[in-house]
Amino acid sequence: FWEFPTVSMGLGALNAVHQARFNKYLHNRGIRDTRQQHVWAFLGDGEMDEPESLGAIGLAAREELDNLTFVISANLQRLDGPVRGNGKVIQELESFFRGAGWNVIKVIWGRNWDPLLAADPSGALVNIMNATPDGDFQTYQAEGGAFIREHFFGRDPRTAKLVENWTDQQIYDLQRGGHDYSKTYAAYRAAIEHRGQPTVILAHTIKGWTLGSHFEARNATHQMKKLTLQDLKDFRDRLHLEIPDSALDEKLPPYFHPGADHEHIQYLQERRRTLGGYLPDRRPSRSSALALPGDETYEVLRRGSGNQSVATTMAFVRLLRELLKDDELGRRIVPIVPDEARTFGMDSFFAQQKIYSPQGQQYISVDRELVLSYKESTDGQILHEGINEAGSVASFTAAGTSYATHGEPMIPVYIFYSMFGFQRTADSLWAAADQMARGFILGATAGRTTLNGEGLQHEDGHSLLLASTNPAVVAYDPAFSFEVAHIVRAGLEQMYGHNAEDVFYYLTLYNEAYPQPPEPEDADIRGILRGMHLYSPASDGEGLPAQILASGVSVPWALKAQQLLADRWGVRADVWSVTSWNELRRDGLAVDEWNWLHPEEPARVPFVTQSLADRSGPVVAVSDYMRAVQDQIRDWVPGDFASLGTDGFGLSDTRGALRRHFHVDAESIAVRVLTMLAERGQMDRSEVAAAIKEFDLLDVRAADPGQGMGDA
Repeated sequence: FWEFPTVSMGLGALNAVHQARFNKYLHNRGIRDTRQQHVWAFLGDGEMDEPESLGAIGLAAREELDNLTFVISANLQRLDGPVRGNGKVIQELESFFRGAGWNVIKVIWGRNWDPLLAADPSGALVNIMNATPDGDFQTYQAEGGAFIREHFFGRDPRTAKLVENWTDQQIYDLQRGGHDYSKTYAAYRAAIEHRGQPTVILAHTIKGWTLGSHFEARNATHQMKKLTLQDLKDFRDRLHLEIPDSALDEKLPPYFHPGADHEHIQYLQERRRTLGGYLPDRRPSRSSALALPGDETYEVLRRGSGNQSVATTMAFVRLLRELLKDDELGRRIVPIVPDEARTFGMDSFFAQQKIYSPQGQQYISVDRELVLSYKESTDGQILHEGINEAGSVASFTAAGTSYATHGEPMIPVYIFYSMFGFQRTADSLWAAADQMARGFILGATAGRTTLNGEGLQHEDGHSLLLASTNPAVVAYDPAFSFEVAHIVRAGLEQMYGHNAEDVFYYLTLYNEAYPQPPEPEDADIRGILRGMHLYSPASDGEGLPAQILASGVSVPWALKAQQLLADRWGVRADVWSVTSWNELRRDGLAVDEWNWLHPEEPARVPFVTQSLADRSGPVVAVSDYMRAVQDQIRDWVPGDFASLGTDGFGLSDTRGALRRHFHVDAESIAVRVLTMLAERGQMDRSEVAAAIKEFDLLDVRAADPGQGMGDA
């Protein structure tokens, strides 16, 4: 049974390295003694072509992870054919691992080769072994002893003489090292006794071993699903099973059990008891609920920023600083950064929390005299991964599953350029969900127009859409610091309080600074957490009503549009801050399913429908993301609905120009409301045309350029 499901090939190796490293991290920080734990990753030679498989082996060597062993079954085949038909994959892998600094153990040939090797002082047999490409070794196993005699031993008269008195069956029975239990055991023992380096065991094996001539080493083995009656007989004979021919049925083969008192069964029973049970068992109950901070911790965000302009990225960092100070919770937080801490204003953490390094800091830091100096320590709290998002997610997964793996709930806080989250590592985040990880991932520099100088490569307009595909992700797009405070607090309660759930939170954070308002006295906390709340109702008076739904950095644009509509056309628009389009959609889907499965019960009403039920006028939904993000709630919005978003590639220009290009700026929002009113017959279309001309909506140069790049 696998304790750590890793979803895709390649991720197993990556996760194993970071799990072993996190075990050392827990020990070095004094949180848990993990010296008796050893991480084993069972991999295939074909799998090692995945970049992630070898991508972290340097880290494992640098950090001397002697609590880690890779076992690579080198059967020389992948799904379609040979891994290195013209080469030698074991030697290739050996060079990679030795070069990276690993301890390499090769288990190539079984013990029954030993007499032949001992009888060959000339080294002719070893020369042939080294010269034979992998594709030939695969063919030898598929063809049989006579073929091996001719095409392998027959290459040199000296080696042919070695087996001249051997039968073809004896030649065919020469084992690969990975199927010699004694040699495999010796390799495992050597691995766990080795100190100062991680170990890789390269075991030469045969794909389909013991399944007979129709299966062993065949290219089609992966697609072959059934054994014929003769295959079953060969399999039985190969394993020396005491099953008579009369009991064999190719449609329903019998199970074999040697008896409860058999020494093999007794051994297996004893091992299961020693290992703690017969089935994999996650035991989160071993870790109790954490004592969570009170109101005062969140006050720094709830009171707003006054006249100071602050981006939501910086607001979150301020909150994180307060959480790290907490006597109970602070030590359990694991900040994870892929070489972007300074970008996000987290450089002050270097001196306070320090960067984890098992070797400490053995050099004289260039900024040692500065308050914000770069400090590494054996008990450092920050996992600084370098330019390595894949490794960062692997660390997030190791920390986020610590509650089950170690009985120690840890709180990973992984902050990154939002384009390099789900866009780059969605597969790893799916694996994190499969492992039931908990924690926070923060997509900073979010939005397609907010990180305005970095073009289509870095401007994120779709991470929220990708996040919606992962059932374990609770995704929010907050606009204000007080929303961030309530969302983080709710996340801690949901993941680390009583009745903790196996989810992780994704928050988009922006690098555009604007004054953060204080939390309103009548703030709708339930609405913030459910996905939307009425932030700025229209002023009293006469006028056509409308609803503007906005999220994240687009809420200030919506507020400006609200003012334009009121001042110029007398339109009374309510502005809603939508903190989570994704959660509103999930609520709508759940309500729909309940209603059609309970036709005789009173119908339930989705939260978005409830919220807008008493509000009239057309609904315009906007964000700094693709329209598909807002369109998630279309089914449950009463009345007319339109979305504005940033579909297409990002561009490099001023923020104002980009927002005008995508038509998500305040003027575009206002005109979209006017258009919908005109479509209802409540406004003359000529007024809409005049507004478009006045604002020059088709010319990006006419837009207010807005801020520059801004600070985090």
